Amino acid sequence: MADIHGFLKHERSLPSKRKVEERINDFKEIYVPVDDKFTNDQAARCMDCGVPFCHNGCPLGNIIPDFNDAVHRDNYQEAYQILASTNNFPEFTGRICPAPCEASCVLGINSDPVTIEHIEKQIIEEAFLQGWVTPNPPTTRTDKTVAVVGSGPAGMAAAVQLNKAGHTVTLFERNDKIGGLLRYGIPDFKLEKEIIDRRMHVMKAEGIIFKTNTNIGVDIKSTDLLSDFDAVVLTGGSTVPRNLPIKGRELKGVHYAMEFLEQKNRQVDGQSAFNHEVITATGKHVVVIGGGDTGADCVGTSNREKASSITQIELLTKPPASRDESTPWPLWPMQLRTSTSHEEGCEREWSILSKEFVGDADGNLTGLKLIDIEWRLNTESIKTELVELEDTERIIPCDLALLAVGFLHPQHEGIVEQLKLELDNRGNVKTSKYKTSAEKVFAAGDMRRGQSLVVWAITEGREAAIEVDKYLTDRPTSILESKDSSKLMV
Repeated sequence: MADIHGFLKHERSLPSKRKVEERINDFKEIYVPVDDKFTNDQAARCMDCGVPFCHNGCPLGNIIPDFNDAVHRDNYQEAYQILASTNNFPEFTGRICPAPCEASCVLGINSDPVTIEHIEKQIIEEAFLQGWVTPNPPTTRTDKTVAVVGSGPAGMAAAVQLNKAGHTVTLFERNDKIGGLLRYGIPDFKLEKEIIDRRMHVMKAEGIIFKTNTNIGVDIKSTDLLSDFDAVVLTGGSTVPRNLPIKGRELKGVHYAMEFLEQKNRQVDGQSAFNHEVITATGKHVVVIGGGDTGADCVGTSNREKASSITQIELLTKPPASRDESTPWPLWPMQLRTSTSHEEGCEREWSILSKEFVGDADGNLTGLKLIDIEWRLNTESIKTELVELEDTERIIPCDLALLAVGFLHPQHEGIVEQLKLELDNRGNVKTSKYKTSAEKVFAAGDMRRGQSLVVWAITEGREAAIEVDKYLTDRPTSILESKDSSKLMV
């Protein structure tokens, strides 16, 4: 490392955020740009530890100490080459990944970890600014064709890698634009969509074929897809939301979180025509049910729509303010996380059970009946059980309820059922080395592992591409995993 004492000289620091009163009036990125010295000093905090556990924390296996060192030496081109050798889309992970690498940073044992996510973002933005990110189509093509179904981060990663191996790749998307959850699930204040379009133009110039507004299993028969391509990779999302089937669920004003987020993303994109009810938080008492990232995105979006009040409730107990002893370093810490959306205004409550949606005579949602709970250990069954607390039931005002309680599994109707794919006990597509039960059909991402992180989706797409390449070439080793594969990555 260029400065082995960097972690002693510099404290962890992140870029400043735009003022709340400013940023809640638009959907632009919230962080203020920083100069190179800021990032170089943060990279200097990487402490040249003997065993870099950040490698283990990152599903992609990013070579973090090496690109940190390059950034500290102000050699961003070298840093980009190192980062791009393992990560196809640092512009995504540098913005919306929860950074499990930072949770595993050795410096985090007794200090604040290195700002790895920020450094990734700065590397890739400098690379685009300097023109280092250029189309790099394969020098030769095989005679093999691959269909990738689903254009989220897993599908995009699989398509890029298989294209690098020389196969002709067609990426299918049932929506009107490429990106999957990145496009219509993540609000622009976390990921502006020009970032996706910028990468998409590079992919297209490298020879990847895009087919949007194409629902496989509906617009194109699954059997026809198998006939037309030498391999098929399914990378659809875990799109079936978990319901909350309590009394009053049918009332007007109760919606799944993704219905709300997708519609707002389309509006921000300038789309005005909707073939279903327009959902708005403006002037309403909003209750977000579910304490995860999707719920936080609903909070941030509701703030920008000028809701009268926003309450986010969670069934589980409030996490501790710092790392709990049950999740010691280098594990992902169990602790309270406050997002930028929460900073903008939101009441947060934990250990709350939703009992009933309350409505008026016209079927409109007007309130939500709640009750406080405790999680108690049943000494006989040795299981933790939910116990309702007496005299805590109440009704709070609510005319927009957003269900952000997770997803069950991918959609089964369509290609999954038509190909009679075997499922696991959670309803996901079952695989062995990414190979499904159907001949020449592979699966990766949320469709295979269930709802997960963007970094896992990219990892899955890359790993699936290796197995598909082996299948197509009938070789035990893929060029995508060979010693020379780094030459293909940038």
